Amino acid sequence: KSSENGSVKTQSLRFLIDSPRLWWPNGYGEHPLYHLCVKLQLSDGTELDRREMNIGLRTLTVKTDSDRWGSKFEFCVNGVSIFAMGANYIPQDSILTRITPERTEKLLDQCIRANFNTIRVWGGGYFPDDDFYDCCDRRGLLVWQDLMFACAVYELTDDFAESIVAETRDNVRRLRHHPSIALWCGNNELEWGWAGWDMGFGNDPHRRADYIKQFEWILPKTVRNEDPDRFYWLASPSSGGSFDDPNDQNRGDVHYWEVWHRLKPFTEYRKYYFRFCSEFGFQSFPAVKTIETFTLPEDRNVFSDIMECHQKNGAANGRILMYLADNFLYPSRFDALVYASQVLQAEAIRYGVEHWRANRGRCMGSLYWQVNDCWPVASWSSLDYFNRWKPLHYYARNFYAPLLCSAADTDGRVQLMVCSEQSHEEWCTVHWQIRGEKDTLLQEGKCALEVPPLSVAEAGIVDCSPFLAGKVQRQSTYLVYWMEMESGRTPLSVQLFCKPKHFRFSRPRILLSVQELENSFCLTLETDHMAKYVWLDSPAFDFVLSDNCVDLVPGQPVVLTVQKADISCTLTADELNQIQILSAYDIR
Repeated sequence: KSSENGSVKTQSLRFLIDSPRLWWPNGYGEHPLYHLCVKLQLSDGTELDRREMNIGLRTLTVKTDSDRWGSKFEFCVNGVSIFAMGANYIPQDSILTRITPERTEKLLDQCIRANFNTIRVWGGGYFPDDDFYDCCDRRGLLVWQDLMFACAVYELTDDFAESIVAETRDNVRRLRHHPSIALWCGNNELEWGWAGWDMGFGNDPHRRADYIKQFEWILPKTVRNEDPDRFYWLASPSSGGSFDDPNDQNRGDVHYWEVWHRLKPFTEYRKYYFRFCSEFGFQSFPAVKTIETFTLPEDRNVFSDIMECHQKNGAANGRILMYLADNFLYPSRFDALVYASQVLQAEAIRYGVEHWRANRGRCMGSLYWQVNDCWPVASWSSLDYFNRWKPLHYYARNFYAPLLCSAADTDGRVQLMVCSEQSHEEWCTVHWQIRGEKDTLLQEGKCALEVPPLSVAEAGIVDCSPFLAGKVQRQSTYLVYWMEMESGRTPLSVQLFCKPKHFRFSRPRILLSVQELENSFCLTLETDHMAKYVWLDSPAFDFVLSDNCVDLVPGQPVVLTVQKADISCTLTADELNQIQILSAYDIR
């Protein structure tokens, strides 16, 4: 840029890249980056300035055109509409200087291992450092980037307007070259706060007008000036602005909190077909080992002062127990209570995600709240403060898998669906078994089908109702289903026909055998009776398995692996064979 008589002149350079390698989100292709170096130098070769960065070549927009349900809201990358799968990200630590590139890389690696393709940077935190976005670029993680405004009323003075324009301009300039950034979003829940919250933001017309000026004029203009080709969304949630029903399920994005904050059962999720659910969540307690870092033995009651101090959602510990009472027997041990809360969280989120994925095309995004914690606390996270995986994170690996087999029960008629986020067709076979009291095989079947890319296919309806005539039958009969394809098979899943607290679980005898390989261990689980939510853990060390919180049935061993690099200490096979095993039977 050069200044002449007070005006600014610019020059543009265009260059052609032969056979460019396109950047794709995780699961849809590779994420190649090009190193770009721009130098400003004199004719004699003297270098005056330079800028270096890594860039990715891709097109990305958000489709919002009308369809038969309302208006779309879907990411379109390189001409392909994708189903956004991921979670919300909050600052990784309450003390920001503790956040290191190594911690960030580990967290984002765990997101990729759970098959995320998107992460939302929530507007109540801060703009992460460059290494966060560099990691997302390398891993193919799309970033929904909120501007840093959340859940508050802002008075738009001249000084404040100047400050927010500078903050937005500087950060957009800093980050706009990253291929991972999918969109800029004006704020978190401000439009919804003015338009729909019970507590609301009051009725001051001046502050309400300030909102429109700040988020629908000043900041969009600022972003367009700096990054004109990237999509800008006015708020989250929003249906397009101006306080027009910002949480409308048929337009824009939605924050759905009837489950959890409104105490609705998680079966409510299936009543809604959101276009893009960018926030929804369910709490659990962190791992017992994490709780031990901030409690003494006498504090390990969920209503103790210390436990309530490590819970910032008011009466949420009681809310966890309310949901638990609706679904499980009351646990007699503290560790079983913690485990039950985590299973409940995983089941709640799975219930919603599988429903929305089965309605691909109408719904095109699921970002649960939240992936991480900023301190050791009971929360909505799937990874606790020490990056220990809760059952939800293992569940996410499965319900965000590129190929998902899911079940939806309606009065004993179970619809089996196969959801594909793959870019190629897949031949697969869905197997099912109806089993009754003492695991007796009552009926079985299978369905072979071809699943087109980026689609949903029905694998059939299994009518279990003839075996569910009375209460005893509903409390002892279950459906097992799994899918086989050329690359392997999905984990088997057990569908109950009553709440777990009423199911007549037999005490399972679960056998674990461990085989040591060069860089990993192979764990084989077998059972004599159906065992649900089988959870492997150790009080002495941490590890990440290929899967966990799994279902087992007699005659079908489940083989899990753990890389030695994913164990927090050096172990022998015999030591690993002593890990703790819990199942639904232990919640009593």
